[in-house]
Order: sequence, then structure tokens, then C-alpha cells
Amino acid sequence: MNKIRVLVTDDSAFMRKVITDILHSDPDIEVVDRAKNGLECLEKVKQLHPDVVTLDIEMPVMNGLDALERLMNEHPVPVVMLSSLTREGAEATIHALELGAVDFVTKPSGPISLDLHKVAERLIERVKAAAQVNGRLRRPLGRPGTTFPMRSPLFKQKTAWTLPAQPGTGTPGRTASGTSHPGTADSRVTPPAAAIPRRASAVSKLVVLGTSTGGPKALQTVLTALPSNFPAPILIVQHMPAGFTKSLAQRLDSLCAIHVTEATDGEWIQPGTAYIAPGGFHLEVVQVSGGGLKTRLQQEEPRGGHRPSVDVLFESASRLTNVDKWAIIMTGMGNDGTKGLGRMREAGRVISIVEDESTCVVFGMPRAAIQAGLADNIVPLDRIAETLCKLLH
Repeated sequence: MNKIRVLVTDDSAFMRKVITDILHSDPDIEVVDRAKNGLECLEKVKQLHPDVVTLDIEMPVMNGLDALERLMNEHPVPVVMLSSLTREGAEATIHALELGAVDFVTKPSGPISLDLHKVAERLIERVKAAAQVNGRLRRPLGRPGTTFPMRSPLFKQKTAWTLPAQPGTGTPGRTASGTSHPGTADSRVTPPAAAIPRRASAVSKLVVLGTSTGGPKALQTVLTALPSNFPAPILIVQHMPAGFTKSLAQRLDSLCAIHVTEATDGEWIQPGTAYIAPGGFHLEVVQVSGGGLKTRLQQEEPRGGHRPSVDVLFESASRLTNVDKWAIIMTGMGNDGTKGLGRMREAGRVISIVEDESTCVVFGMPRAAIQAGLADNIVPLDRIAETLCKLLH
């Protein structure tokens, strides 16, 4: 088997050496060269044609975001970003994923992380996953900060769906914005609580969605194609560490007709809103008297290495009664979601949509669901929203 050829890009000579040493520790990976800025990275990609590029965000001459956009347009190659845990770093990372980066790894202690060995296993795993996606890279959705037009015909289509305004607001389907959660993925902290407690009427429709590698960009494709009066709440698990899911939710909310928010603990869930599980917390849905649905965040052990876990979300949905459910599994490594979808199927009242291999960045999670015989609809990414709307309508 040929080794995975990697180009390491970082403006720090120390970091280039540390990253190289980590990757060389795996017998399946070979670092073919190193670059000290984005411009040098572009030149070496043209010369060496690596299988994967690791790319720092903050660099002189040409930063990682500008280099990434050039790469995706001129010489598409799987890219793994190295990011800081700051708010600015999280926002830049979300932009990088929009531009076409396959995944990212956080530097534990800033641009010069003497303790990068703490994420060595994760870095190797992400590089190996990125090596699987050659030929499935998508063009950038736009430059950082771009406002994307709503292209779906569903925005102009009149439907019978009408959502009542929530108490205290004039906005259909919107809930109060949640507060951010403290801590990191490994911290034991009190789950974030909803900013304003609300009561809600019975919810009869629910969409649950799970995704991983390639998911942020796939979520943008699906959620921006949904109309503002979408008749069900959407609960989402995207494998992502603490500190990044809030930036993801805010970015998607700025682009979508529906409301997108990072889930908070104990809030009533509403139609027309998508709730993204916070990094480091499992997201569950619970039913209360009267048929209303609320979120529950908990920090039980990771499931299959993941917290949040798609299986945990799906299993909680399987326990709901008198609720019609739609479950979606999109691009990602592994098989998270298959066991939970099986529980939903055993409980009845669920229709599944699984992303087709042709559009997956990594086909692991969808393939596991398909092989288990749990896929009712297998559709490419750009048809998932349309299929979902037709099924609900």
C-alpha cells in the first residue's frame, strides 16, 4: 500500500517539525515537504501533488484562508486545517470548512503549541480520513464573510405551512437565542441552560440529523434550502469540539431562512428552528406532559469516541410517542447513527434519508446505515432538502 504523501504548512519552523514528527510516527504517512506560508504551499502543491495538505490559518505573505481558496479553485487537494481555540480561530475555521477544507485539528495552546502531542492521534486520524476524499472535493461556497443568496425555489413557493409567532416575539418559528456553554470537550460543567424558559404546544413532527467529516459544508447546502416556515424542528449532531459549534450555528443562522442555534439545556424546541449539539455534550430530546419536546444536554461518556453522538440523539428520539420522525445521515467517518437509527426503526414512525456516496466527502456513516438496511431514501446532497420537504408535506 502506498504511503499518504503530506505537505505540512506552518509559519513556525518549530511547529513544522513537530507536525512532521507526529505524522512520520505513523507508518502509512510520509511528509514529502514543508512550506512556511500559503504562497509557498501553493507552489509546492503544484510541484509535488501531495495527497493531503495540513494548513495553518495565521501565516505571513499569504494566510491559510487565502491559500485554501486558491487551492480549491486551482489545484484541489484534501486539506486539514490547524486552528486555535480562540473565538476568532473558531470563526476562521468555520470559513475554512465552507471554502473546502475536509477537517481541522485544534492546537491545544495557541499558534506555538509545545503540547501538540496531545492531539497527535487526532491529527493522524484526520489526515488519513482526508486521504480518502480525493475526487470528491467540492468547490468553495464563497469567500469568508460572503452573504450567500437563497437559490432554492422553495423560498418562492407558497405552501400550506404556517407557524405561529412565539410568545414575546414577532418572528415565526424563532426561539430566544441560547447562551454559550463554558469549558472544553473534556470538562465537567453544568450544561448551558435556555436563556428564557418557554412553554410550547405538542410537537407532532421531528427531524434528527447526524454528520461528521465534511458535515459543516453539507449542512449549509441542506439548511439554506429550507423555507422559513419549515414545519418541524431539526436536531443536529455534527462531530465538532467545544468552542466551534456556536460559531457554526451563528454562521448558518446568518445564511438560512430558518433559525439555527447552538442547543441549550432544557429549552422547548420549535418548528422552523435547527438546534446544533454543543461540542462536548450529548444532545437528547425528551417529551413532557402535553406532548411538548425539550432538549437535554448531558456529559455521559463518549459513544464510539464521540460526544456529541448521533446514536445518543437518535436513541432519545426513538422514545418519543405520537411524533412522526425523519432521520438524516450525511457524510462522515465511521458508523455513528446506525445503531440509533435501528432503535428508531424498531420503535416505528420514522423515515430515513441517507446521503448518496456520489456527494459524500467520506462515505462511512451513510454506508453503515445503507448496509444495515436502514436507508429508505438514498439521495445526493443537493436533493436532501427537497426530499425532506416533500416527505413532510
